[in-house]
Amino acid sequence: MSDAIRPQPGILDIALYEGGKSHVAGIQNALKLSSNENPFGPSPKAKEAFLRSVHTLHRYPSTDHAGLRHAIAEVHGLDPTRVICGVGSDEIITFLCQAYAGPHTDVVFTEHGFLMYRISALAVGANPVEVPERERTTDVDAILAACTPHTRLVFLANPNNPTGTMIGQADLARLAAGLPAQAILVLDGAYAEYVPGYDAGLALIEERGNVVMTRTFSKIYGLGGLRVGWGYGPKAIIDVLNRIRGPFNLSTTQLETAEAAVRDQDHIARCRADNARWRIWLAEALAEIGVPSDTSMANFILARFSDTEEAEACDLHLQTQGLIVRRVAGYKLPHCLRITIGDEASCRRVAHAISQFKRMR
Repeated sequence: MSDAIRPQPGILDIALYEGGKSHVAGIQNALKLSSNENPFGPSPKAKEAFLRSVHTLHRYPSTDHAGLRHAIAEVHGLDPTRVICGVGSDEIITFLCQAYAGPHTDVVFTEHGFLMYRISALAVGANPVEVPERERTTDVDAILAACTPHTRLVFLANPNNPTGTMIGQADLARLAAGLPAQAILVLDGAYAEYVPGYDAGLALIEERGNVVMTRTFSKIYGLGGLRVGWGYGPKAIIDVLNRIRGPFNLSTTQLETAEAAVRDQDHIARCRADNARWRIWLAEALAEIGVPSDTSMANFILARFSDTEEAEACDLHLQTQGLIVRRVAGYKLPHCLRITIGDEASCRRVAHAISQFKRMR
């Protein structure tokens, strides 16, 4: 390639995103607990909608996503005109960076925050600003101190991935109120459905003009393979995002399956309850054998080991047992392993395997 052909500044600084492993060499039917997937899968009603969609594969999908937007609005008590749908919440994050960041601007996020914040900032030539956390938990004062006249976006996952920790409504309100006038607070609610009574920032969005939420169907809804996400915010911001959204960014299959999924809240309630039960059980079981974790509000726990060597050795042992978890060195947590909460059998297998590992040390 000619030396004169170069990508935009920032692109070559992007480290490729690595998803959770799905396979272990030499082991059949390994149990994947590396990507925070719902072990119970999608709602039966969502599966039915998926199958029905085969009859319209030759037709272009809706460009306005009206059916899904109205279903989301009905379930969450929102204004459907202020809902935007995308290819996972990742695409909404991309839209926000394309629309509001760029060269000579800053995009702020916490040190253990979702890797796509840095990637999306660099992709538009913006300066990624990483802010320290306090004991793996968001530090509002540190975020506010990092903001300058160049700050355009502040991304905050709440609950956070991969730590599972979250901050409360009072801290969220203080953060939103303290941002510079030109900055938008983006509340990433990928795991919000796992927290009973949490509105994922809805009250703040209705009170203020500088807050947006992003959500996904990939986690508790069990539709990771379909890649559907959505966002909600002030009408003026959503109007801007829709101007850069591709008209056919979601297929009919994605739209109709997600609509059926969001309307089946009984399935979501069952998944939430089972996740909470086994999340607590697994965290306590590991703590008893000397593997602590912070209180998680998501569908995973972040298991902490004495050092990087022990975490990596434990991961290798788990792989020999057909168990795949997630190393998180890329999140600056090399001494930790993120473990998705599976069903009862999965949690018991993980606890037994890690106990076995600790006894061998």
